[in-house]
Amino acid sequence: MMETILFGFIKCVFDSSGCNRQLMQNVDFPGSDIKTFYSPDVEHCQLLCTQQPSCHFFTFHQANWTKDDRTFKCFLKSASSGQPNSQTPLQGVTSGFSLKSCNPSPQPCLSQVYENVDFVGADYTSFFTADHEDCQKACTQDPSCQFFTYVKQDPKQKNVRNKCFLKYSWNIPRTSSVEKKVGVVSGFSQTPNPSQTACQNKFLPNTDIPGSDFQMLKAASAEHCQALCSAHPQCTYFTFGSLDFKCHLKNNKHHLETKAKEGDTSGMPARFCQFTNWLRTAYEGIDFPGSEIRFELKDNADQCQRLCSGDPTCQFYTYVKDNSPESAARRRCYLKGVITMPAPPKVVKVTNVVSGFSTRNCAATGPNRVSCV
Repeated sequence: MMETILFGFIKCVFDSSGCNRQLMQNVDFPGSDIKTFYSPDVEHCQLLCTQQPSCHFFTFHQANWTKDDRTFKCFLKSASSGQPNSQTPLQGVTSGFSLKSCNPSPQPCLSQVYENVDFVGADYTSFFTADHEDCQKACTQDPSCQFFTYVKQDPKQKNVRNKCFLKYSWNIPRTSSVEKKVGVVSGFSQTPNPSQTACQNKFLPNTDIPGSDFQMLKAASAEHCQALCSAHPQCTYFTFGSLDFKCHLKNNKHHLETKAKEGDTSGMPARFCQFTNWLRTAYEGIDFPGSEIRFELKDNADQCQRLCSGDPTCQFYTYVKDNSPESAARRRCYLKGVITMPAPPKVVKVTNVVSGFSTRNCAATGPNRVSCV
């Protein structure tokens, strides 16, 4: 059954599955914020909401917003009802809904480029190109690149004109937290990648590499930490703490000094092989709290792992065993996921620059421009 309505000056179609592609111009959904990101346009903001497990709807502050510093900000929102508590007129914003029920691609195509928009930060390399088209091609061909900014021939910025800045954001799952907990098992989706050979892990046990940290993440094991280091183009080595599950990513191309430290494991990244041990491991007594998509009842952790691996939205899971002290949650298989699509750390207006994303997903999925019809 299809229903067509006119609201917020956009004509939209709703289907019986609950898929709601409605974009409401100059309409705000006040309150209910859960996370805030920067987005170059409303379509990108809607995709962020779609990938964030608990997001039901959003409000995006457009490029023409001038009242305060919320320009290009994407406010992800959630409510127990799945619907906004109120809707108010507000010039310069667009609101809409998650596309989770629309069977979206987990790796959307982001082919749009943005004139006079800068994606600030997250640079890992730069070089000169003739135009922004070549810059986008370079980003697409570099596996580490998620988005870019190109500086045109601006006479005020002679040292950076014609320069292409390649930028990185996490495109692999990151557990927001890792904790010890009785009666649970956690693990990861085991989607295979046959194009790469398995890595042979070579670690420095009970060893710390002090200093040079640029980011700290939570990891389930030293193998998991090594995989995170290998994914980031700036990571030259890492240290993992088994007591606090902290994965310290480090960048120093000139020095590597070690010291003995009980419980720490250090190592270097591997760029040309696939890490499989951390994916295959079921972590007994370890919880991955948060990032829940949904839960189903399963008889054991193996069934939970298979359920996660068969769901394209699931990246990791936690299973509550029969011996858990939380009796109400026993046999629950919690499927979990986080945003892995490119997300610039900041978006601002700047003349004579062009920004955009890698288009490596576009051949498979086609352009992903969300709009109502």
